[in-house]
Amino acid sequence: MSVALKQVVENIGNLSSDEKAQVAHCLISSLEVQHDDNVDQAWAELSQKRFSELKSRKVEGVSWEEIKDKINSTTMH
Repeated sequence: MSVALKQVVENIGNLSSDEKAQVAHCLISSLEVQHDDNVDQAWAELSQKRFSELKSRKVEGVSWEEIKDKINSTTMH
């Protein structure tokens, strides 16, 4: 274990909940440094496919209100 990690682990109990959340955010953000262009390409292709399906009326869109209503009805039961 590195000295820096040991210091963090030993002092984590001295941090407030907000400070712990900030540390967690910083740690997670630091892991997201790699960018995969293939992911962007896949999302672009999927969004184009979905748009074409909507435009051709192969599928029908759903409003945000309908989505929220469905979520609320399933979580209340």
